[in-house]
Amino acid sequence: MTPTPVSSTPILRTTLQWSAIVTAVLAVLAGVIGFLVAGTTGLWSALAGVLIAAVFLGITGASILIANRWYGDDLYVPIFFGIVLGGWILKFVIFIVALLILRGQPWIDPTVFFVSVVVSVLASLAVDVVVMLRMRIPHVSDVELPDDPEAGERSDHTSA
Repeated sequence: MTPTPVSSTPILRTTLQWSAIVTAVLAVLAGVIGFLVAGTTGLWSALAGVLIAAVFLGITGASILIANRWYGDDLYVPIFFGIVLGGWILKFVIFIVALLILRGQPWIDPTVFFVSVVVSVLASLAVDVVVMLRMRIPHVSDVELPDDPEAGERSDHTSA
């Protein structure tokens, strides 16, 4: 493992932090709006939708952050893709289980649930865009150039 972080690490950390804040705000807003629209059923539907969207979106960022810990290792690429693919498989399993559990539940209002999921995903995309626009990351990173002991020295013998 290397002490220098991968250039995506600060971006992903910032994205996860801001997404957590936005998720908390959305949970409150969606809960209130869901309650006003459909009562207690709307409240729980909105909270479930925001929570599911946050979990799905957080798994991807977290899996990449975990995989980046092996940067510099000879097996970094297979470890990275194994962890990220494992995260995607985990999301697929959670999706199927969530559908089976939530399907037909009396406390789920499908419209409120759907709208809260869509709004949460759009808010997460907005956070991603804002973080990417505000982060100051060089275009070329994670590369170490070789040292040139003669750099800056000028030779009297210049070739034409």
